[in-house]
Amino acid sequence: MKLISWNVNGVRACLNKGLADFLSAEQPAVLCLQETKAREEQVDLPLEFGGYHAFWNSAEKAGYSGTAIFSKTEPLSVQHGLGIAEHDTEGRVLTAEYPDFYLVTVYTPNSQDGLRRLDYRQRWDADFLAFCKELEKSKPVVFCGDLNVAHTEIDLARPKANRQSAGFSDEERAGFDAMLEAGFVDTFRGANPGLEGAYSWWSYRGGARGRNVGWRLDYFNVTGEFAASTKEPHIYAEILGSDHCPVGLTIA
Repeated sequence: MKLISWNVNGVRACLNKGLADFLSAEQPAVLCLQETKAREEQVDLPLEFGGYHAFWNSAEKAGYSGTAIFSKTEPLSVQHGLGIAEHDTEGRVLTAEYPDFYLVTVYTPNSQDGLRRLDYRQRWDADFLAFCKELEKSKPVVFCGDLNVAHTEIDLARPKANRQSAGFSDEERAGFDAMLEAGFVDTFRGANPGLEGAYSWWSYRGGARGRNVGWRLDYFNVTGEFAASTKEPHIYAEILGSDHCPVGLTIA
């Protein structure tokens, strides 16, 4: 069961830059999108999406945030949001239940310039983790998406220059630590513990992607005991169409 996650930075724009071709080539069982920036009725999906059940969680603010799940098999259930009013206006979480696990796609809030949204981000991190742990009481959890944090120094090209930048602050990294301490496994890093230069986001400025001056912001994290049922965590760094590239995981 191949799973793919992609922050598309606007699904309509990404459809014009090869999203459908990528879907056709990879044929994932489930495709999770973040930062869709559109409501379902605003998107004309091409034929390549015809074999998928589609689920959307769009932000109240037009052209902002949003997530979507496209699944070849209809999930047992689908839940929108975290069930917390403070968090659920921006369409950042979608959860699909399958027989053996929950799949959560998430677009974590950015702390923004000057870390001006850091306090909110810390509340989000705690509430999202609590949400996943509650799901875990029923069955294993796989959560994927743009977590807007580079966890360790090898997860971005210039750690010293970004010590207190959004996405690499001590507080955000501690939020990721809390996920691992709670028993979740970063599947890519687990399979590639010392690998440097593996990034999933690059600034559009200064030719950063061509020079691979990037950050690893996109993840598949899983319940610890479920990690043995996963294989082939992958970063599709060669796939264009967004400032992020897709990431993938296979459930064995």
